[in-house]
Amino acid sequence: MSDASAPTGDLMDSIYHYQRHFYDLTRKYYLLGRDRLIRELEPPQDGSVLEVGCGTGRNLIKAARRYPHAQFFGLDISEAMLEKAQSEIDRAGLGSRITLAQADGSDFDPQHLFGRPVFDRVFFSYSISMIPAWEQALACGYAATSDDGRLLVVDFGQQKELPRWFSRLLTWWLKQFHVTPRSGLNAVVGSYERARVVPMFGDYARMAEISR
Repeated sequence: MSDASAPTGDLMDSIYHYQRHFYDLTRKYYLLGRDRLIRELEPPQDGSVLEVGCGTGRNLIKAARRYPHAQFFGLDISEAMLEKAQSEIDRAGLGSRITLAQADGSDFDPQHLFGRPVFDRVFFSYSISMIPAWEQALACGYAATSDDGRLLVVDFGQQKELPRWFSRLLTWWLKQFHVTPRSGLNAVVGSYERARVVPMFGDYARMAEISR
């Protein structure tokens, strides 16, 4: 992790030092669409999958169980989250199939971290809204996606079809955790060839896919 990203890592550690222990229990009620993303990964036989911003490892564990023929990799800027993730991965008996590394999602070198330059699938699950330089993070993820591979994103939408009071309340709540729904996600994803964005749950969340 570079010196420039150290303040962000320290902030995430301070936020999730205690929350990591009950993070998955609470987030399952409002981080919608994560399991759909996992279902749509469909890595090839002996394929490789990278999660950028893997947090507690919840998604990696679910995906590794669903796709036993693939290898999984995860990076996160928070040391506290990675400690929790490694503990959960070991408890699930998946240490030989899931590899973790600490890095900034907007500035990482997969060859240095994992000994490989690209992956068949790269995904962001509610991490785009937490990465300050999120456009750069998408570019890094795209660069780490192999030819004929796919990059997938699920994150908060703009709640266009939901009551305004709900959107305001959600925005206020997310700010407490330094989470910012990205209003420019559609435009940035649309700047890539072979890309699509699908709103879900009244635009509560959005699923994006970029194919190489």
